[in-house]
Amino acid sequence: MKIGVFCSANEHIAPDFFRSTEELGQWIGSEGHQLVFGGCNMGLMECVARATHEAGGTTIGMVPRVVEQGGRVSDYVDVHVACDNLSDRKDLMLAQSDVLIALPGGIGTLDEVFTVAASHTIGYHRKMVILYDMKAFWAPLIALLDDLQARGFIRGHWTDFIRVAHSLDEIRQEVKRI
Repeated sequence: MKIGVFCSANEHIAPDFFRSTEELGQWIGSEGHQLVFGGCNMGLMECVARATHEAGGTTIGMVPRVVEQGGRVSDYVDVHVACDNLSDRKDLMLAQSDVLIALPGGIGTLDEVFTVAASHTIGYHRKMVILYDMKAFWAPLIALLDDLQARGFIRGHWTDFIRVAHSLDEIRQEVKRI
């Protein structure tokens, strides 16, 4: 299975996030899954790629040209797919992935989550995005989604296209359903 991972490229975040991300990458690699990621050598992106690669998995990096030009391409990219910009990267990651997992991240990660979810809601695909809620990172977003749901701003239910997992075991369960 090809598992897309959206996450932070920042280095200065709590060590617990790196430990959980490494555990996820080890699982992806040891299960023979392929990691589809943003191809950058920083933060959680580099962490998940290294762990997947070291556990014997294949990594597919969707690398924007600006990342290449800045010398920030991960050493753990097994398959390098060049792209023009962040929009291209999102489209390629979605096309290449069977399921997508959002680890803690910032504005870019939020953009990726909502691009996948919005395109699911109108029928472009049936792929799920799973919020990996490490240390309750996604709790404020989950509360916002619940509030939007209660106010009638979401057709159907948001959990029809976004799932939440609080542990690696829950990630495993969600991935098995696909």
